Amino acid sequence: MKLELLNESAIQQQVTALPGWQVEGTELVKEFRFTSYLAGIEFVRRVAVLAEEMNHHPDLIVGWRKVTVRLSTHSAGGLTRLDFALAGQISAAEAPPSNLN
Repeated sequence: MKLELLNESAIQQQVTALPGWQVEGTELVKEFRFTSYLAGIEFVRRVAVLAEEMNHHPDLIVGWRKVTVRLSTHSAGGLTRLDFALAGQISAAEAPPSNLN
């Protein structure tokens, strides 16, 4: 099933509900910052699990104490509801699990 691209109005409405996320061209982007490099790596692991579950895989750029997430539905040529659904789940995964203190 092919996902439909969202129009500009729908994109703006969706991005407003996702603090820190912004639209750059045909991508939804957010930079996450961490207190250590390994905390960022653990976040990437959690994002990878979510991506596999949704079968929707973001581009991840790992740096020192930061991870940039870039979402786009490449098969549709831009942003779809799937990008915003995954962005919401990624934002929820930002906080480290309590057993990683």
